[in-house]
Amino acid sequence: MFQEKIIKRGISLKSFEAEDPRSSGKEYKIAGTFKAGINQEQAKKIGKLIRDEGPKSVKSQVMGEELRVTSKSRDDLQTVQALVKGADLDFAVQFDNYR
Repeated sequence: MFQEKIIKRGISLKSFEAEDPRSSGKEYKIAGTFKAGINQEQAKKIGKLIRDEGPKSVKSQVMGEELRVTSKSRDDLQTVQALVKGADLDFAVQFDNYR
C-alpha cells in the first residue's frame, strides 16, 4: 500500500531504502529513509553517459550532491533529460528547472 502511494506521487521507488520489518504486537512496522542527491561516482556515471551519447554542445559539472548540465539550447537539455530517463540506472534521478 505504501508503494502505491509513493508511485502515485511520482516518486521513484529507487530513492526509498527500507529497513527490516519489526514486530509490534499484531502488526509489523517497517522504517525507511528517502535518499536525496547522488554521490560522486553516480554523478561521474551520468556525466560519462551525457558525454558519450548526448549532444556535443552540452557541458556537465558535479556540484556537491547534484550534476549541473548547461547548454544554450533548450532542445539539447530536453534531449539530455530523455537520455538520462531512458538509461537503466540503479539509482533515482530527479530534474530541477532547466533554462
